[in-house]
Amino acid sequence: MAKKSTVKLKIKKGDRVMVIAGDYKGTEGEVLEVLRSRNRAVVENVNVAKKHNKPTNERAGGIREINNPIHISNLMLIDPKSGEPTRVGRRVEDGKIERYAKNSGETIK
Repeated sequence: MAKKSTVKLKIKKGDRVMVIAGDYKGTEGEVLEVLRSRNRAVVENVNVAKKHNKPTNERAGGIREINNPIHISNLMLIDPKSGEPTRVGRRVEDGKIERYAKNSGETIK
């Protein structure tokens, strides 16, 4: 049984991120899915592997590419203002917690 993550992650589905470590260092992409229990995220065109599928009655067989998860610590959010990687902070605005880019102070949607 996987241990539940109690850490609040700074990256959400739909964010633009840059890989800062590993084989895909410097690659930008959109977060497709966040796996909170494993502290990982699936990013488009990052950590791509080929999967061989046998044909079934529903679909044809063949080789398809899938995006494997990458650890959250290897990702950095892209600043919406400058387009550069930035750290993420949280602040309270009108009683709601919002994320902001530490470099520019710009709110991240």
